[in-house]
Order: sequence, then structure tokens, then C-alpha cells
Amino acid sequence: MTLAQVASKLIWINAATRPSQRVGCDMTKPVEIARDLRLDLYRGVALWLIFLAHIPGNIVSRFVPFHYGFSDAAEIFVFVSGYANAYVYGRVMQQCGFVTSAAHILNRAFHLYVAQMFLFVVFIGEIALLSHGTDMFADAMNVRIFRDQPDVATLAVLQLKFMPVNMDVLPVYIVLLLGCPLILWLLWRMPALGLAASVTLYALANVFDINLPAFPHGSWYFNPLAWQVLFVFGAWCGLGAADWLWSLIRWPIVLTIAAAYVLFGLLVVIAWHTPYLAPYVPNWLEPPLSKTNLGVMRLVHFLAIAVLVDRCIPAHWAPLTSWILRPVINCGQHSLEVFCFGVILAFAGYVAVVGAPSSATSQILVPVLGIVAMTALAALVTWYSTRKISFRAVASEGLVAHPSVHAEVGNVGSELRSRSSSAIGETS
Repeated sequence: MTLAQVASKLIWINAATRPSQRVGCDMTKPVEIARDLRLDLYRGVALWLIFLAHIPGNIVSRFVPFHYGFSDAAEIFVFVSGYANAYVYGRVMQQCGFVTSAAHILNRAFHLYVAQMFLFVVFIGEIALLSHGTDMFADAMNVRIFRDQPDVATLAVLQLKFMPVNMDVLPVYIVLLLGCPLILWLLWRMPALGLAASVTLYALANVFDINLPAFPHGSWYFNPLAWQVLFVFGAWCGLGAADWLWSLIRWPIVLTIAAAYVLFGLLVVIAWHTPYLAPYVPNWLEPPLSKTNLGVMRLVHFLAIAVLVDRCIPAHWAPLTSWILRPVINCGQHSLEVFCFGVILAFAGYVAVVGAPSSATSQILVPVLGIVAMTALAALVTWYSTRKISFRAVASEGLVAHPSVHAEVGNVGSELRSRSSSAIGETS
């Protein structure tokens, strides 16, 4: 491929700010993406569950998934993110080429990186404010090293090596997005090779405990070299997977095995939390249930739940368009804003619960108010997104230094963004 051909492909499809033409990719037409509210629903549920899990010790957190099985909301988030990115950018890659699709994916990764840095600054400020000048939460939130060595810790933050408690989700997703262009290309061109490479990397990460280093010591809580297998599998499904997969997961025997495994996970977790049964739970279960390396039993547990949920919630499930599910779907459609807000709210809720540990009212009221606040933010962002106005410079006779602008609502770029957002929410 010549340099001129490469340059011709470096055209953004976001025509909302920069309309352009591209040979082989009609920029006047949006990329068509079928709507699937299930993805927004699943991501919204994951965000709510992550928020509840980040406020330990409250009554409502007893309803989060890890109390009833091996997997939890993190698996939902990573799988749906892989599915959504392939669902959107896979079609962009097919219609506009690899370079255009890769540019958008890397641009999204950069936005997430900026969000992580901004969230860190706000989070550190919140900890300092609610600690009232003391270091009472420094160890609990893993920020003492930032107070003791701010220069070195700041560099580690920029390198994604230092992550306070509850801030280790976005870095994993950023790393996964950096590899997403190659992942989509492999899954599109050679799906068997792409899946095999992902599974091989997952196996190596688990067998040899390969992980990325963290600061000041240790490694990442979510090992991206292991969690990528769930992201890649979600991306494969988002690209359409294979015909045999969709027919296989609907076989009665597969559904029965999936239900039996979910029940087995429930019984094991109940035994763990029962004092006279806990000693009988074998120790060899710990590595296969590792959250850091996405232990194989966790992975299979999530896939079993996914099979059952796919059976129970079809694409045209009527409640998806009802007002009852609208709050959680809105959260899923604006996942980055809601997640960041949830991290801030979770620490405030943690402080409130710690301050009144014996109050059942606070243990219920704090997480409920947090969910309400996250829902309100999602509703506000949804409302604002329908009021966006884009501008196009037009020629104006007699005005050279300050050309007039003409406000346009619903141009090609905004149509593209609205269609992709309504289909799967923000691909973050």
C-alpha cells in the first residue's frame, strides 16, 4: 500500500465536526447499526452492581452477584464492552477500512485515559476533603503512597501503574482498546486464529502468572492479559460469531448444563459463607476462581449465565422499551459519565456507612440515593444529547475575518453518533 493510499484512509467518520469525502467510504451516509437495547441494559445493570460493590458493609450490597456465584459485574462490563466495540467499529472497519476504524478506537482510548486522569484528581480531592485533613482513609483507599511520594506516584498515575481503590477498571479497558484494532482485524479476517491467540495468551497469563507491574509493588488487580479473553470473545460475538454458536447455546442440553453450573456456583458460595460448611470447601478452588487472572471457573460461570440470559431476554423483549427499564438503560448508554460519577459517590457512601455502621437506615438509604443520583445524571446527559447543535462555516459576503456560521441540527455526523449511541450506548 502506498503512502498516498494510507493517507486517503486517515479520514474520520465523525462528520459532526469535520465532514469529508473518502474513496470507498461515503461520508454523506451514516454507518447503519441495528438497535439492541439489551447491551445498554446489561451495561447499566453492571454499573449499578459495581457501585453497590464499592460500598462495603451496607445491606444492599448483599444483592451483588458475587454473593451468589463465582462471577460478578466486572465480567458483564468487559464482555459487553468487547461486544459493543466490535458491533460498532467492526462495521466501520468493513465499510471504511482498518485505518479509519483504528483511528476512532484509539481516539476513544485517549478519551478514557483523560477521564482516568481527571477522575484521579477529583478522587484524591474528595478523599482529602472527607478525611478532614487526616489520613484515616489513606490506607483503605490505597493513596498513602501518593501523600508520601507525590512526584513518583504522579508519574506512576500517568503510566497507569498506580490506581487507588475502585479505579482499576478503566485502565484495563484502555489497554484492551489499544489492542482492539488488531483484535477486530483478526476476528474479521481469521476468526479461528484470533480466538486461538487470545486463549493462548489467557492460558499463559494464568499458568505463568504473567501480569503488568503496579506501583509501588505488585501487579494489576485486573490482569489485562487474562481478561482480554472475555473481551475478545465478546468482540467475536459482536461481529456475528459463527452460525453454529447461536444454534448451540439454544440446545436444551446446553441450557441444562448452564443452569446446573450456575446452581453449583450458588451452593459453593453458600458453603463459603456458612461457618460449619466453609472448612469443607476445597482449597484447590482458589486459583480457578481468581478474579485477578479471571480464573477458568469464573469465566465458565459468566458464560453459563450469559447463555441463560440470552435465552430469557430476546432482542425484541417488550420491557426493553418500557419506562420501567429506562433508568438503567440510560445509565448503560452513558456508561463513562455514570461510572466516573459512581466512583465518586461510592467513596462518599463508604464514608457515610462507616460513620454510622449500626444504622440500618443509612445502610439502605446511602446506596439507594447513590443509584438515584447516577440515574439522574444519565437522564441529564440523555436530555443534553438531544439538544446538541453543530455548526458549519459558510461563505458570507463582506465578512472575511469572521465568517458567519449556520446552526444545523441533525446533520450527518450527529445522525451517525445518535444511531450508534442508541444502538449500544457509548462504546466505553
